[in-house]
Amino acid sequence: MDLKDLRTFAEKNFIPILRENTEKVLIDILKKENPKTVLEIGTAVGYSGSIILKNSQCYLTTIEIDENRFAFAKNLFKENNFTDRVNQILGDANEILKNLNKKFDLIFLDGPKGQYLKQLPYLYNLLSDNGTLFADNIYYHGWVKGNDYPTHKHRTAILRLRAFIEECKNKFPNIQLLDDGDGILIAKK
Repeated sequence: MDLKDLRTFAEKNFIPILRENTEKVLIDILKKENPKTVLEIGTAVGYSGSIILKNSQCYLTTIEIDENRFAFAKNLFKENNFTDRVNQILGDANEILKNLNKKFDLIFLDGPKGQYLKQLPYLYNLLSDNGTLFADNIYYHGWVKGNDYPTHKHRTAILRLRAFIEECKNKFPNIQLLDDGDGILIAKK
């Protein structure tokens, strides 16, 4: 399945994947930084992982909690001859991150938004010196930038994302907040 067809499939099945303008920013980062190792939190159906692999020569470690999406991505990576450059891990990133002991040049964070803050200490330690953290959807439908909470259900995620952004400002010497897509945080260690 090519990426255009995969985008159509994901949209029809309400599977969140990279927005097109966020994809362009990610590709620019990949071409500029040429990472050798990339960690992705949130494989979904393999769309962003395929973008990463197509636009770099990196080795990708990707984590997904959903078994069906994991299997779909596995088939996609195989179909596109990426299997020798991918380590797929099935499970909860909150647990898996505790046990990883490898350094990554780029970390692409696109899992559950309410978990970004909890995962940040592990991600920071896994990031190589001069490595980049690329966090997607940090504005959470624009609510993180505003003062309103649409429902009680989203309040915790919004507050945690605000705290995540502030903690990144404290941890990283170089940070960018972009309005592309639903907000992107790019932090350089």
